[in-house]
Amino acid sequence: MTTNDKKVFKLPSAYTVLLAITAIIAIVTNFIPGVRGAKLSDFVMAPINGLLEAIDIAIFVLLIGGFLGVTTKTGALDAGIGSVVSKLKGKELILIPVLMFLFSLGGTSFGMAEETIAFTALVTTTMIVAGFDPLVSVATLILGAGCGVLGSTVNPFLVSTAIGALNGVGIDANQVIVIGTAIALWLVSLLISIYFVMSYAKKVQKDKSATLLTDDEFHRAKEAFIGDKSSDDVIEFTSKRKVVLALFGFTFLIMVAGIIPWEKFGITIFNNTSFLTGSSLGNWWFSDLGMWFVIMSVIIGLVYRMKETEIVVAFIDGAADMVGVSLVIGVSKGISVIMSSTGLDNYVLNSASLVLRGMSPIIFTIVALLIYMVLSFFIPSTSGLAGLSMPIFGPLAVSLGFPAEVVISIFSAGSGIVNLVTPTSGVIMGTLAIAKVDYATWVKFVTKVIITIFIASAIILSIAMMLL
Repeated sequence: MTTNDKKVFKLPSAYTVLLAITAIIAIVTNFIPGVRGAKLSDFVMAPINGLLEAIDIAIFVLLIGGFLGVTTKTGALDAGIGSVVSKLKGKELILIPVLMFLFSLGGTSFGMAEETIAFTALVTTTMIVAGFDPLVSVATLILGAGCGVLGSTVNPFLVSTAIGALNGVGIDANQVIVIGTAIALWLVSLLISIYFVMSYAKKVQKDKSATLLTDDEFHRAKEAFIGDKSSDDVIEFTSKRKVVLALFGFTFLIMVAGIIPWEKFGITIFNNTSFLTGSSLGNWWFSDLGMWFVIMSVIIGLVYRMKETEIVVAFIDGAADMVGVSLVIGVSKGISVIMSSTGLDNYVLNSASLVLRGMSPIIFTIVALLIYMVLSFFIPSTSGLAGLSMPIFGPLAVSLGFPAEVVISIFSAGSGIVNLVTPTSGVIMGTLAIAKVDYATWVKFVTKVIITIFIASAIILSIAMMLL
């Protein structure tokens, strides 16, 4: 495959980029009044403290790697992917809108984000075999789930947290208005993303030189996901492999069921499912999910009649492939740690609220959207940012005669747009690391998408601000 080898400058590794951002933030804190200046020790310990704060996600990623290692060893994934692609011969593009819509459903309903990391290896392999490149898989995952979160309808980590924060300062938000605005943001941003991803995928499928990947990126991805197999290699899709693939799908089905907050939607049928981890489905977190992947690794190994040593070695090898991803997640979290420990996050938040006073509805909407994009760079956690910002921005909007419900949507859109590209997001950096795509390549692809989504979001939110 001929790839784009015209680039002369190569962005440093993800670790270097993240450490550079951490260093810049640490230096800046020493020149801002009212903020505790970061010391050398704060900078040095930031990646370690970040890893400690993200240890649940880091371990979760390692255990997913082990699970994928065992499943891959059976050959079921290769056989299953080969079967799907052969049936879709000439219609491979349909995979993109279908997968993006499904991931976006997870994003809008329960804030699917870190969970997409679990699908990266499978989706990347599928896209490469289908004639696309790893960038298509990354875009499918990040933009799919990301557009769902951007237009969060009932996402408890964003919508419920934001409404709860407003209730805490005496403001009752109408959730029907929030959902209506969110649906418009979700579907419009998703359609925009699907258009860009399919357009790029079509070009790459037709002409391999149209890829944005460098030679190094493509060869790393091909080695990781295809290996020495040629397009003529056919792995038999035996009945035993079909059972393994069914168990593989069941594993992810339970993973999704485990993290959807059923009780908040009035669904109680899973209340008596705590026998396995002590937590019922709907209340699972990364530790429960990690345990589930370990158990299913053993079950899949036994069903395929692998020896005990084969299961253990395959699991360890798979986990080893994810060590770099776990470290990237920890280092990216270190940026948030140093922001919080120095008080820079609160300083930025309070300064931003002062800027918004005395503005017209449309100007308020656009400026607030930009401010939330800046805030989300420093505070990538949607629930964390909602809890910090809503008690400030909600009353400010009401005092100016603007609906607080639209402020929630502005927050959702601003946070969602930035979390499609920010290097402070463990989801972005982790997904890119698994797919072997450099951050610079992702930025080059997603910039036009983000600009288009920003313009569309600003229009939708401005209309909502004036009508409500």
